[in-house]
Amino acid sequence: MQKSMSELDGVRLRLATMADETRVEALLTASDLPLDGVHEALDCFVVAEEGGELVGVAGIEECGKAGKNALLRSVAVKDSWRGRGLGRALVTNAIAVAEQRGAKALYLLTTTADTYFPSFGFRQTTRDAVPDDVKATKEFKEACPESATVMVREQAS
Repeated sequence: MQKSMSELDGVRLRLATMADETRVEALLTASDLPLDGVHEALDCFVVAEEGGELVGVAGIEECGKAGKNALLRSVAVKDSWRGRGLGRALVTNAIAVAEQRGAKALYLLTTTADTYFPSFGFRQTTRDAVPDDVKATKEFKEACPESATVMVREQAS
């Protein structure tokens, strides 16, 4: 896992385990984010811990059998850690996880952060342009409203 800022000293970034599920779900609930599909995708989530407390999370949900598409989802940082670079470190690590697992395109849905994600290489796209395997996720079909902004980050070939 990468750490990019000295302010993150004392925070451990790592892949989630099933033992983290309850704490991940509590943080997502506190951030008003959906829980649909978290259990199934938890092994591709990156968590941030400080002193045994979960202070941040960012998830990757692999789509389809080929796994060439993935969904960045469930990015949440505990209020007391916001504005300190932890969200950026989590997203950077989640993108790395997706790439290491072979994702060629990474999609996301957001209702609040459409100006944040372009700094990671995401651009807006339309729902119609999203591949069927991404559209089939619970996050896409049920959890996020139609008004959510759809974004994509494609790997250079």
